Amino acid sequence: MPKPEILDPQGKAVVRQLPRLGFTQFTSARQGKRFELEVEGDVTDEVLAAAREAAETLLSNPIIEDVVRVADISDVDAEVPA
Repeated sequence: MPKPEILDPQGKAVVRQLPRLGFTQFTSARQGKRFELEVEGDVTDEVLAAAREAAETLLSNPIIEDVVRVADISDVDAEVPA
């Protein structure tokens, strides 16, 4: 996700349009990006640590982005296409 001090024009455009579509509960929005990493076997603490390290060193720009963990595979209800 973009760091809080980084301007987010996409997020601002989204939050302006939400009330027009009947979504009045939201006061802000931030646009980010997401990577999905697949592993064979169980998702262990070591695998999660490696994923975080990959995200912090390769998949993100640490100057303007923060890495956040949203969910692991056990939290996902939908099937991931092959």
